Amino acid sequence: QVQLVESGGGLVQPGGSLRLSCAASGLTFSAYAMSWHRQAPGKERELVALMGIAAGSTIYTDSVKGRSTISRDNAKNTVYLQMNSLKTEDTAVYYCRAFRTGVNPYWGQGTQVTVSS
Repeated sequence: QVQLVESGGGLVQPGGSLRLSCAASGLTFSAYAMSWHRQAPGKERELVALMGIAAGSTIYTDSVKGRSTISRDNAKNTVYLQMNSLKTEDTAVYYCRAFRTGVNPYWGQGTQVTVSS
């Protein structure tokens, strides 16, 4: 049974930082590309950052470029999202996703990030 468990969300002031973690189990982690997505109230879920199987292959949505870094530790079956200079518009539920060609993607349950003073 595949499980993705996010952690690290919380309440942070504007300008602050958070590091989200997503621990995966039940799959060959190194064979999956990993991504972070977010969904704010009343909005569609959007891609935040993506990392392919090769650690150097990353994609970021424009709104987080220069402020966020996605990374993975295949030895720990974990993907991270470091977010700096947080803004109120970063407030959302953040989800991680594991995907590979020919297989339905797996999603975590989400972790709430609230940026507020």
